[in-house]
Amino acid sequence: MSDLNRGIMKFEGADSPKAVTISTVLLLGAIFALIIWALQAAYAVS
Repeated sequence: MSDLNRGIMKFEGADSPKAVTISTVLLLGAIFALIIWALQAAYAVS
């Protein structure tokens, strides 16, 4: 069992490249969306 298969992701295949890629894209997308939202809210950028 790899270290990525422990903790919050306790299922088979949690350390597969496909699962890691999907998680990374979702996380970075959410961070990017929050940054864009914060800039629009703070500076009224259209």
